[in-house]
Amino acid sequence: MEMRGSMTEDAAALAGGGNDTVAGRLALAIHEHRIQPGTKLAEDELGEIFGVSRTLVRAALQQLAHERLVTLRRNRGAFVAQPSVREAREVFEARALLEPRTARSAAERATAADIARLQRHIDEEHAALDAGDPGRALRLSGQFHIEVAVIADQDTIRDFVAQLVARSSLIIALYWQRRTALCESHAHHALLRALADGDGARAEEMMKGHLLDLVSSLDLRNPAPPARSRCARRSTGSDRPCGTCARPVPPLRHMRPARHSFRFLIAIKDVSGLPAQKGHPVFPRSARCD
Repeated sequence: MEMRGSMTEDAAALAGGGNDTVAGRLALAIHEHRIQPGTKLAEDELGEIFGVSRTLVRAALQQLAHERLVTLRRNRGAFVAQPSVREAREVFEARALLEPRTARSAAERATAADIARLQRHIDEEHAALDAGDPGRALRLSGQFHIEVAVIADQDTIRDFVAQLVARSSLIIALYWQRRTALCESHAHHALLRALADGDGARAEEMMKGHLLDLVSSLDLRNPAPPARSRCARRSTGSDRPCGTCARPVPPLRHMRPARHSFRFLIAIKDVSGLPAQKGHPVFPRSARCD
């Protein structure tokens, strides 16, 4: 029981460290799509934002790189990872191998307290959607899968699932083509009923179907286009062109933050308190164009 409780603090920030650490806060912002894949993470700016030394920032980035949330490029620095189509397929194939069987084991072990905790996850996910915060809803959805592995009481598989769910967040940010899928899906409700009934076979089938539905909502036919320097102001959802460049609005998936327009990361200090951005990353309105 103690092991289960230790993993429920936002599921250890989806395996990115505790929420009170630099790595944990960065991981939280990445999982909620408040920092997009390809974003440069400058050590000096992060150190100033979090009030820590560059040594601690570097350690946090190394940790996130180990978890494949961040890519470290020689002589260029750290960037939020951009999984390839091949990596995306491999991640979901691995989840399809692990999670259905884990759901069966969870059904055989779930207690009333476990079921109540999963129900709270679903309720919080729906509350986030109602509040117009799909990023938080997506993170809570991922935590639901980790909690199922926690209930299964299989430490090694739990750690694998946590890492795969974390990488799935990046994949969804890049390749999600059916953004209403989160709202349409009732798979967690069906899975919860199977777990509550102790029906392992049904829980396994529910998880298989749910993962297939997730994959079907991704566009994995072609590689994601490389990130290009664009006007960061447009990512706030404004329909007005930038006063500097007056460029037309580019698609969100083709944008990245303007170089050195990094002050928006101050919001990571309290990600849970950020205003909803309707799926868009947080950028300062004063961000200039490259």
